[in-house]
Amino acid sequence: MQTVDVELAGRGYPVWIGPGLLADGERWRARIRGRHVLVVSNTTVAPLYLAALAKGLDGLHWSSYLLDDGETHKTFANVGKVLDALGQLGATRDACVIALGGGVVGDLAGFAAACWMRGIDFIQVPTTLLAMVDSSVGGKTGVNLPVGKNLAGAFHQPRAVVADTDLLATLPQREYLAGVAEIVKGAAIGDLPFFEWLETNADALARRESGVLVEAIARKCRYKAGVVARDETEQGERALLNLGHTFGHALETAGNYSEILHGEGVAIGMVLAARLSERLGMAPEADTRRLVALLERLDLPVAPSKVHTASRLLDLMRLDKKNTAGTLRLILWRGIGKAEIVSGVRDDDVLGVLGA
Repeated sequence: MQTVDVELAGRGYPVWIGPGLLADGERWRARIRGRHVLVVSNTTVAPLYLAALAKGLDGLHWSSYLLDDGETHKTFANVGKVLDALGQLGATRDACVIALGGGVVGDLAGFAAACWMRGIDFIQVPTTLLAMVDSSVGGKTGVNLPVGKNLAGAFHQPRAVVADTDLLATLPQREYLAGVAEIVKGAAIGDLPFFEWLETNADALARRESGVLVEAIARKCRYKAGVVARDETEQGERALLNLGHTFGHALETAGNYSEILHGEGVAIGMVLAARLSERLGMAPEADTRRLVALLERLDLPVAPSKVHTASRLLDLMRLDKKNTAGTLRLILWRGIGKAEIVSGVRDDDVLGVLGA
């Protein structure tokens, strides 16, 4: 097991990474301060892991609420249902929400926890690789709207993150590799040695070799934890973690959140961001080729479907949270490990990349 500490004044928390952690109830139960617990999960994950989690809740007053599975269920309506479940439980200010699932469950459960009595504790128990390396760490919570992804939400840090790698055994390979895309993203943003390590270990990572997997998760979480500690509410540096996301979120929204997985959108978005960086004279083509080669080795998509027009995707990109005063503000790079925020990107340049 490895531990990554997210250092926030008075609100820091551990990210535990390794096998067998769900059964280690003594460890994570110590992070629960009251006697009321609501477990939020979904109809796919709960039959697999809720009973094991429940063993650690013995003696507490707890219940569960299950969402249907999928990004389309990350809605305000389901936040309301979770809040109703907290009310039926009689949850007080020292209650705790446990998110048992992937990013959809974690984002929605965390948002509900932020809303109940203006903020109660929650614990992340991610069951997908994507959630382990990204959405469970850093306190971003929220839901999707018809006009865009994650446009409503709150910053609300968890009390702990329990990343039990044994839970990945039931994760389909496509979803697993979508999580690997987020690992690649972390290296591409600001860690060239990590990117080189991924190039060396890509095949072992795709095969889910335990030692390589734990190391990859820990390195990605350690990088993100450092960024979050320096810029918790995304006023500057934390925006760099969104490399590829403006493109990727537009692709997800255009496909009604059912066409591609989030990690696949990030993979495509990173390549588009790299190509735009080339077009603007910021970065060498050789680094784009390295990124594409690594993603293709990991069986990840590197180009958008031709179903959606460039103009439609650009319209969706305008709703991205990083934009200011109606101008595009994108995360681009000057090569591997050198991401930066670029404001005032011209529409013609974006359309040129999307149209290509």
